[in-house]
Amino acid sequence: MPGIGALFGAWGPTLKTLANARSDLANAKRVALRQEAEFFRKKIVEGLREQSPGGRAFKPLSETTIAMRRALGFKGTKALIKRGDLRNSITVQEAGDMVFVGVARQAKNSAGEAVIDIAKLNEYGSKPIVIKITPRMAALLHMAFRKAGGAMNRMGPPRPSTGVIVVQIPARPFMGPVFEQHGGSAEAQKRYAERVAKLMKGKGPWQTVKEAL
Repeated sequence: MPGIGALFGAWGPTLKTLANARSDLANAKRVALRQEAEFFRKKIVEGLREQSPGGRAFKPLSETTIAMRRALGFKGTKALIKRGDLRNSITVQEAGDMVFVGVARQAKNSAGEAVIDIAKLNEYGSKPIVIKITPRMAALLHMAFRKAGGAMNRMGPPRPSTGVIVVQIPARPFMGPVFEQHGGSAEAQKRYAERVAKLMKGKGPWQTVKEAL
């Protein structure tokens, strides 16, 4: 059987383009959706690095937290970035005709803990948490307070004799503000349509793409 070009002469390339248009468009839409998810992943990571996701500045770390970090050998003072486990867990995954961006349930940090639990804790904050003080923890707290110097003395040292300390983690949303800033329906649809149009360039008239979105 002759090929479509041989059968229809000069119309062959045009008819071939039309025949392939549906699959080309479906692929362009899939790739554009993936690109949109990657756009959000990049913005979330940038927000963590700049400490201002979606333009909302993080509450700075407390002096106690910074002192604890230094006692453990970490020099950084940025919130949610100590080893980089949370930042590195932001991922994009395809599931059928949907694309997921965020922290996957199976993601683990370097200590083997579920990163999604840490992400939720920081995204929404916590209620007061009562922690039983162990001898090792008490020693670490005293070391942290000694290294912190005068600033910590104003707060007073922890009281290991009570056997517990109470902490509360403030909310530092790092995903919600990004989706709020960049996820408006009109803005997102415009980005998506432009991505599809770019991917379909040379494969058919824009009107065909526009009507199919």
